[in-house]
Amino acid sequence: MTTEPDSSAQSAEQRGAASATVPPTDDPVGAPASGPTSTGSDQPDHDPVAFTRPAPTTTGKAAVGKADVAFKNLTRAAGLGLLALIVAIALFLVLRATHALGENDGNFLSTQEWFPNQDPPKFGVAALLFGTIVTAAIAMIIAMPVAVGIALFITVYAPRRLSSPLGYIVDLLAAVPSVVYGLWGLLVLAPHMKGIQLWLSDYLGWIPLFSADSVGRSFFVAGVVLAIMILPIVAALSREVFLQVPTAHREAALALGATRWEMIRTAVLPYGKPGVISASMLGLGRAMGETIAVALVLPASFKISWNWLEPAGNTIAANVANGWGEANDIGRGALIASGLVLFVVTMIVNIIARAIVARRRDFSGSSA
Repeated sequence: MTTEPDSSAQSAEQRGAASATVPPTDDPVGAPASGPTSTGSDQPDHDPVAFTRPAPTTTGKAAVGKADVAFKNLTRAAGLGLLALIVAIALFLVLRATHALGENDGNFLSTQEWFPNQDPPKFGVAALLFGTIVTAAIAMIIAMPVAVGIALFITVYAPRRLSSPLGYIVDLLAAVPSVVYGLWGLLVLAPHMKGIQLWLSDYLGWIPLFSADSVGRSFFVAGVVLAIMILPIVAALSREVFLQVPTAHREAALALGATRWEMIRTAVLPYGKPGVISASMLGLGRAMGETIAVALVLPASFKISWNWLEPAGNTIAANVANGWGEANDIGRGALIASGLVLFVVTMIVNIIARAIVARRRDFSGSSA
């Protein structure tokens, strides 16, 4: 007995094979086919959608639009413009200081006196540079531990309802004008600092830096005023750096049994060290270039004094503010020359800071 092949089964198999060879499309059911149709001729199919589709690139790079090119050129122009501005400032300082340096009767780098308006002029930047470095160093020694402590308290220890108001207060203190700090230091801080200076002289007088017969508006007072000025800046920047520490790093340290301080020492501080260094360099630049506050506090004397409690000293920026109004052509050139020295010192400090940060690049967060 012979059986006839099931025609319905064969047709189903043929349909399944045909559907397997047809590529899937996103067209809805019942929509007309948009692909190429066989017309029996060699003419290419004129699909309007195919002409708007970008051709694949052979280099493997993404296509760059006009907006990307314009933004790239804009950022490049901004960077080159900044370099050109720095070079222009340096050239201006050099050109304006050349005549005064040529007329100077003393050694500009080693002379302590400052008499650019007399005939012949005699002036030097030694005492001014010494005062600038000493006051900035005192400010950094006082401000850095306090600023980092404030940043750690706000980001790690303080509850949320307290950390936000404290952050706002720190930001507001960073925006206070320097003349306010200067007047406060002159009228309020300096009179109340005499007791502390006398205590330092009595108990630490065996150290030459604190041995003084009289105390007053000294390097120490100016350094304290500068420390209060730069503390909010360093604290605000350090706080933002510590907030960027990945939560996984903190939780991993705590999960391994670390205490809160051990977590800070092993996870937070190594990660945020480059940012803290950058913040400290920004604060150092602010301290070295501060004008009004130091001019109001220091008595404007031109001598190198290793006793930080005696009422003596001056800085480059404060001297420019105090002497510009009464200076003649040579005097203004001398002040510009001192500004050139401050410019060079600031550039050296920033280059050193960049080198230190580059050595800690592995903690910059790129691998987080």
